[in-house]
Amino acid sequence: MYHNILVAVDSTQLSQQAFQKALSIAQAFSANLQIMNVVSPLIAEYQDTTALAFGDSLYPDTLDNLTQQELVNAQEIGMNLLRSLQKQAEQIGIKAEITQQMGQPEQEITNFAKDWQADLIVIGSHGRKGFGELLFGSVSNYVSHHVTCSVLLVHQEAEAETTVEESDK
Repeated sequence: MYHNILVAVDSTQLSQQAFQKALSIAQAFSANLQIMNVVSPLIAEYQDTTALAFGDSLYPDTLDNLTQQELVNAQEIGMNLLRSLQKQAEQIGIKAEITQQMGQPEQEITNFAKDWQADLIVIGSHGRKGFGELLFGSVSNYVSHHVTCSVLLVHQEAEAETTVEESDK
C-alpha cells in the first residue's frame, strides 16, 4: 500500500515518536523511507528583529558572524540526527535515505513530498488549536492541507507515571 514514506524530524521527543511510527510502517510494507530535516531561517529573522530593536549599527559584523555560526551549528546538529536515524533504520533492515533542506519547514516538506512522490508523510503534531495555532502556526496542519498523499499525525504520548520508592539508608 505504501511505497514511499517521508518522515520529517527534528530534535524533539515528539519527532522521535514520529520516526518510530514511520519505521514500523516502512517495515510492514517494505517501503522506501526518506528521513527529512529542515533548518529554518528563524535565526536570520532573529537578527532582523534585533536590528529593529537596537539599530543596525549595533555590531553588525558580530551579529552576522553569530547568525552564520548558529546556522552552521543547526545544520550540523540536523545532519548528525539524520545519520543516527538512518543507522537505526538500517539496523532493522530498512533502507533509508536522508535529506536536509533549508527554509520554511511546512513548505519544504510539502515540496519535497510532491517531488519525491511520497504516498505517506509521518509528522509530529503538538496539538495546538485555536489561538495557539493561529499565533504559532502548525507545520503539520499546513502539510496535511497542501499534499495529496496520506498524512499520519503523531501526537505526544502521555508520559507514564512512575513511582519512586525511597530506600532505607
